[in-house]
Amino acid sequence: MIEMPYNPPPGDPVVLYQDDDLLVIDKASGLLSVPGKGEGKQDSLITRLQAMLPQVRLVHRLDCDTSGVIIFGLTPQAQAHLGQQFEHRKTQKRYVALISGHPAEAQGRIDLPLCVDWPNRPKQHVNHEIGKPAQTDWKVLRTEGENTRVVLKPLTGRSHQLRVHMLEMGHPILGDPLYATGAALNHPRLMLHAEELRLRHPMTGAALTFRAPVPF
Repeated sequence: MIEMPYNPPPGDPVVLYQDDDLLVIDKASGLLSVPGKGEGKQDSLITRLQAMLPQVRLVHRLDCDTSGVIIFGLTPQAQAHLGQQFEHRKTQKRYVALISGHPAEAQGRIDLPLCVDWPNRPKQHVNHEIGKPAQTDWKVLRTEGENTRVVLKPLTGRSHQLRVHMLEMGHPILGDPLYATGAALNHPRLMLHAEELRLRHPMTGAALTFRAPVPF
């Protein structure tokens, strides 16, 4: 098992939207979505939110090092409805990442099954025997020197999916403490941001789109 240092950033969560049923936050990179295992990992986004709004309920998570749009329910009914949308792939998620190198193609789909790399957890890896299906659509936005800015749209929601899929493509996400090496690792943070989330309001059914500006 790999132990990662945890130094969460200070400051109150940035609220993108709130009503009686849901709360949308722009999560900071370096902050756990929920408390982690072990001493010193109790500070998290949800614990900070529950200190202000005790009724906040978890719907989904972002990796500690990933920033961007994350949604919470404020009632049991909203939590359940939102959770069903994620489970049945009714949501649409758009990420922006900076990856090492230049892909040979302008866009594509990665279809590689994933599971936990048990001796090296929390790392995940491709496993064609016991891995769960995982698909990611990707598209080049522009090259930036030796690197490339891409849009990533996960069709499934496996742990570390975008990070491992980019690694398998030969272009790890810059600043990834688990999967990048050499020059690709030498960045101040994981260059992965959940820019946009589209779903239905759990009570009204209205189509909603939430965005958080890319900080890199």
